Amino acid sequence: RWDTRVDVTDIGVAVDEGVVTLTGTVGDYAKRLAALDAAHRVYGVLDVANDIEVKASGSGNPTDTEIAQSVREALALDVLVPEDRIHSTVSHGRVTLNGQVDSWSRLEDVERAIRYLAGVRGIVNLITVSTPRVEPRIIREAIEEALERRADREAKRIKVEVNEDTVVVSGEVRSWMEKRAVLGAVGHAPGVQALDDRLHVKPYA
Repeated sequence: RWDTRVDVTDIGVAVDEGVVTLTGTVGDYAKRLAALDAAHRVYGVLDVANDIEVKASGSGNPTDTEIAQSVREALALDVLVPEDRIHSTVSHGRVTLNGQVDSWSRLEDVERAIRYLAGVRGIVNLITVSTPRVEPRIIREAIEEALERRADREAKRIKVEVNEDTVVVSGEVRSWMEKRAVLGAVGHAPGVQALDDRLHVKPYA
């Protein structure tokens, strides 16, 4: 009810020991994401299963061709996105992204650029990350330094392992926002090509 982006009458909520399941139907992908964010902001929520379906209502909805054109325009306008290296396929409103970027954070930038476009019902991100070879030790040290600068982070609760170019992050965080902040710090470290998220939200830890 507190999130103006979400119509509460469209969403069903079930809770079992901190795990929330969202159901219902909304008119666009942005509202589906908004409902997910709203649920994660509630203290005590550990995980969210988002079973909300996106079904555009009314006539005049964008065709797959029009959505593909909008995707291309959005990528071209975003200065953080290497638009010439990204390709998309649209089927029934679902956008599949392929291509290559130079860092993990850029991979997320691409998805962010298109997630709120009209007609988009879902996104499958198959973009790969290609970065210059960086020693695992350097990657780990860069991540640990970034995490140590966060005032809301206790070093003993987060463990970072580097296997070649894949970073495994495990441990406990107290909220979804803290989890996103930790993953954001990890994703911006040099040399990260893949991120294995094993963090658990435990608000009462």
